Amino acid sequence: MINRSTKIIFALIFGINVYAGDVTGKVSFTGAAPKMPKLNMNADKSCKGMHTTRVSSEEVVINKNNTLKNVFIYVKEGAKPTAAPTVPVTLSQKGCQYVPHILGIQVGQPFIIKNDDPTLHNVHSLGKANVQFNVAQPIKGMKLNKKFDKPEVMVKFKCDVHSWMNAYVGVVNNSYFAVSKDDGSFTIKGLPAGSYTLEAWHEKFGTKQIKITVADKSVTANFNYAAK
Repeated sequence: MINRSTKIIFALIFGINVYAGDVTGKVSFTGAAPKMPKLNMNADKSCKGMHTTRVSSEEVVINKNNTLKNVFIYVKEGAKPTAAPTVPVTLSQKGCQYVPHILGIQVGQPFIIKNDDPTLHNVHSLGKANVQFNVAQPIKGMKLNKKFDKPEVMVKFKCDVHSWMNAYVGVVNNSYFAVSKDDGSFTIKGLPAGSYTLEAWHEKFGTKQIKITVADKSVTANFNYAAK
């Protein structure tokens, strides 16, 4: 294992940045959470039949520990591009909802949109920096293979058949991003030493930024959103 002294020697002699740290944190929420409406799937009996109870909108999901789910966190400034993974990211249409509701992907990374439902869906991307597309998937099991050419936070997706279906995709040119989980936590791994601007994006409450500095250890970065 390379110790701290060896790292410093490498950095001085070869100009190589060998330090890296993880960025961990939580997205908290204060105030009264807005009440999310129940989705009305009556227009499609197939969709309605997939659920035993009414499904709520995912626009705002407040966790039990007063944190916020589905926040996209990424390095807005300071990070260099990294090679795109060859492993695809998948956006599913399941239960007449997009799953996941919020996701991240790198420029050039394979992107699969698939229909897991026995009913017609229509995948409609509303990118501004990236080329839009609008493709019907009438049969369960159908897949659409795409890639994004440019960074864009965020690309909205909707279904032209089911008005309640939407999702957002954060497209970046590096691997330094995450989405807050069921407990509001997130982790961005292996960020090289340096100073960065970290941005959190939420579809209802907008963006927040903080400055961080990564040295040779992990950094904590917490965000807070408040009810409007």
